[in-house]
Amino acid sequence: MEAATHPDARIVVNGIVGAAGLEATLAALRAGKRVALANKETLVMAGELVTRAARDGGGEIVPVDSEHSAVLQCLTGRRPAELARLILTASGGPFRTWTPERVAGATVEEALRHPTWKMGKKITVDSATLVNKALEVIEAHFFFGVGYDQVEVVVHPQSIVHAFCEFVDGSVLAQVGFPTMELPILYALTHPERVPDAGTRRFDPVAAGSLTFETVSPELFPAYALGRAAARTGGTAPAVFNAANEVAVQLFLEGKIRFGQVADIIGSVLGTSRTSDAGTLAGVLAADAEARRLAQEAACS
Repeated sequence: MEAATHPDARIVVNGIVGAAGLEATLAALRAGKRVALANKETLVMAGELVTRAARDGGGEIVPVDSEHSAVLQCLTGRRPAELARLILTASGGPFRTWTPERVAGATVEEALRHPTWKMGKKITVDSATLVNKALEVIEAHFFFGVGYDQVEVVVHPQSIVHAFCEFVDGSVLAQVGFPTMELPILYALTHPERVPDAGTRRFDPVAAGSLTFETVSPELFPAYALGRAAARTGGTAPAVFNAANEVAVQLFLEGKIRFGQVADIIGSVLGTSRTSDAGTLAGVLAADAEARRLAQEAACS
């Protein structure tokens, strides 16, 4: 909190994992800072609060995630009314070609073996369950002011195309590049300007090779569907989804549950928790705490 509101800080990069990043984001925005947001959970838990804090405090939220950075780059300089649809891409993680039965028993080592990105353990597991895409759909709703029915996800194993933006006339723009976080982080710091000769890897279409796209399999990625359902429910449901997932992922990493139980625990918590208004920090934090308790109980049952 002290760092996020430091008087000499103009840009605050929030790369904290999980719900722990929420209050620092709110504080920075209320202090009029640009927040380069790499903490997915902030907008998922409290998108309404975060956007209000930015509006009231004069702060600005800029995405660091490669997918949302791609959308921002495609949309910069365009009117919001021109946008018809967003298509976010997902690598499909390490289990894209597995059977659901085999996935359910995957080990921690297998889940952390991401095919295209090098990330922390929590987000790597989220990529294996496709929870990260559900979180990104919710983020896109708040970042770009689009309805959930305007945000789609496709599996793109090569991780070269990071997002597509379709406009009302049917035109589509895409942002492409090799899978590295250098450019999204740089653009979050300099938006809307660009740094010449930044030393990042140049794109080579031949080296990129063939690009393929697939639909998301509900059998392989049940947690993704749960996240989208929570988004449609609204209120504190996304915060509950996020909290249940955080607990389940930690239990999986500790070897206390099987991989297949991650989605089971999330579904159980969403089915038993109470959805309330997400207009106050106290309400969001209470929903988060209750969901964590229910997730621990579901894991023990």
